[in-house]
Amino acid sequence: MVEELLAKGQAYYCYASPEELEEMRALARAENRAVRYDGRWRDRDPSEAPAGVKPVVRFRAPQEGETIVRDHVVGDVRFANNQLDDLVLLRSDGTPTYNLSVVVDDHDMGITHIIRGDDHLTNAGRQSQIYAALGWTPAEFAHVPMILGGDGAKLSKRHGALGVDAYRDMGYLPEAMRNYLARLGWSHGDDEVFSTEQAIKWFDLAHLGRSPSRFDFTKLESLNGIYIRQSDDKRLTDEVIELMTRLHGWKVDEDFARKLLAAMPGLKERAKTLIEIGQAAQFLRAQRPIPIDESAAKLLDAQARALLGRLYPRLDATGSWSAETLDAVVRFFAEEENLKLGKVAQPLRAALTGSTVSPGIFDVLVTLGRTESLDRIKDQVA
Repeated sequence: MVEELLAKGQAYYCYASPEELEEMRALARAENRAVRYDGRWRDRDPSEAPAGVKPVVRFRAPQEGETIVRDHVVGDVRFANNQLDDLVLLRSDGTPTYNLSVVVDDHDMGITHIIRGDDHLTNAGRQSQIYAALGWTPAEFAHVPMILGGDGAKLSKRHGALGVDAYRDMGYLPEAMRNYLARLGWSHGDDEVFSTEQAIKWFDLAHLGRSPSRFDFTKLESLNGIYIRQSDDKRLTDEVIELMTRLHGWKVDEDFARKLLAAMPGLKERAKTLIEIGQAAQFLRAQRPIPIDESAAKLLDAQARALLGRLYPRLDATGSWSAETLDAVVRFFAEEENLKLGKVAQPLRAALTGSTVSPGIFDVLVTLGRTESLDRIKDQVA
């Protein structure tokens, strides 16, 4: 391609030294103007080339008129040709530069549409000139506004500019990530939650936004929570076990997997990530005496322990260890104690899980089973 451009006079060898180029840049800065190559080798005879200097190949950009980029997002963008200098096509070691590479690569692969950040808009002007010089029809352009962090600054790692593996390890479901990312800079009416299949069917360039989007972890977590609640319990159980085993060294047997599956309906109701489910499920793995966190420890004061001591024999005498039966027993006990249900359920939750947050307390009792539940309560009243 470069040989073709050289033969047609649309490219030329440039022998400017690094020192000369630095002088050009320094002079431009001193005169408060854009740094541009001054074209000193544009029309010089190669016979004037200094000995021992390996040249670069520069594009002979048109100097009059304008280059128009027709963009699906920002509309027609016009570049005055005298503001686009002669860019380097081949470096002195023979390697191609970005603008040449992407034009040739996209042409050879039959790329029809180029959708990218609007920080490449100037490159589109340069690339359009190369397309024209080679006699090729350019791909259609759509330059999307940049995605910013929550503070309005350019997106960086601290904002969320991470690889997909990082989001997987944070416990986000792939379908939730696809939904969220599709919604950044693009819309389909008021639809916020949609499947991957719907996104594929609905997506069009006409509804790409013109304003920068902000990457918002709060919105991503909320969306992920919706997908978690809609997901199959067995699938979530397998995903949580895989994630927590890989990242936190969980050792899981069939009994724990069964308990986790049984608890999943309650665990997923409040969770926004798979990691949160894994953390909330720690009470299923805990060995007696289970660790009690600070908030739970405050609940388990002397009065609460005495209350649990009076509740213990009622639970121990319960015939059917079902959520319905346990609900009735605890509610009746609370009425006898002239207490609201929460005043009994909270210390009971603390004793059973070591935390103040868990699935429904009766689901916890059923999932742990009679023996384990009673033993954990006894540990706190002994």
